[in-house]
Amino acid sequence: MENFTAFNPTRLHFGHDVVHEIGNHASRIGNHALLVYGRGSVLKNGSYLDTIGSLKQHNIKVTEYSGIKPNPSVNDVMEATQIGRENEVDMVVAVGGGSVIDSAKLISICIAENCDAWEVMTKEYEPKLAVPILAVLTLAATGTEMNSTAVLQNRLNKQKLGFKHELMFPMHSYLDPAYTLSAPENYTAYGIVDLVAHCLEAWFGKGDASLSDRFVISIIKEAMEYGPALMKDLGNFKLRAKIMWAATNALNSLTIYGRTSGDWGVHILGHTLSVLYDTPHGATLSIIYPAWMKVMRNRAGERISELGQELFGNPSVEDTIVSFEKFFSDLGCPIKCQDVGIESSSKKEILHLMNKNPVQSLNYKLSDAEREEVLVDIF
Repeated sequence: MENFTAFNPTRLHFGHDVVHEIGNHASRIGNHALLVYGRGSVLKNGSYLDTIGSLKQHNIKVTEYSGIKPNPSVNDVMEATQIGRENEVDMVVAVGGGSVIDSAKLISICIAENCDAWEVMTKEYEPKLAVPILAVLTLAATGTEMNSTAVLQNRLNKQKLGFKHELMFPMHSYLDPAYTLSAPENYTAYGIVDLVAHCLEAWFGKGDASLSDRFVISIIKEAMEYGPALMKDLGNFKLRAKIMWAATNALNSLTIYGRTSGDWGVHILGHTLSVLYDTPHGATLSIIYPAWMKVMRNRAGERISELGQELFGNPSVEDTIVSFEKFFSDLGCPIKCQDVGIESSSKKEILHLMNKNPVQSLNYKLSDAEREEVLVDIF
């Protein structure tokens, strides 16, 4: 097991009506919040009204920025930053899913430092300050509510990058499963795939960490037991709660302690589809993970076999891959590009961008030939 430092300062509030405390917590931070959210779902599920009501009850002035896209954009971050700086806000409150909270993390740095978000993402600029972030989660998926990572997309240069910095831990996160009850069927399924994929990235990472392996298996088993049940009963609060908590633990470092890193090759491959075709993140993962396993069957065969034994009671590499394909498909998620409207005529464009950026893993390094193999299999 590798040396590690365990650190997670996020105070997470889980359950019915926990957001009613946000105003109280915010009043201990400052008096003016930039409230960022997406395109309207927060108005339907009650999270917006509950959040703004609590903030105003505690005399927190609110300035709003709406319209954050599902694949978060650097342009939105910079526009929100300008509004936040002009209004001299002293905190960022994010209400929404992973894209909104990821955007808020960069906004918090850019407000404090008056810097360029993309220079932060590309590590050209090293941030030292951030205004506090409070996050109200409305979709179980990314785990961003309890970690220091954000993903951002730049359409101009066709890049989607991840960035990690301890300044980006939310100070408080509020998880009320009731806000996820109205999440549409497809995004509910994408969220389940996303949490499983986060666990798989840890499983295929560097280092021997047996307890982290057991956390991975347990979280995936939660998803496999309660995910299909939820897809048949989207209004079930108890099932929503189980998936929400599983998604948080899939990426709050619980599964990575004792390793040097996760692998993250599949996520980076998926970013190519998101940048080019605005494909939902979870959909890219259900398409690419089985294909990546097929390409890695020789190099990562032992790990795939162990995974199959733990999850399916069958150590066969081929059967494990088929079982994951079936699980994703049964949730209603795509397993081929054509399922999301990307035709085989796009192969050349996809491969060009994969090699240009380039797409690379942290553990199982991908060759040009292997990237092309993955591409062939996703069609």
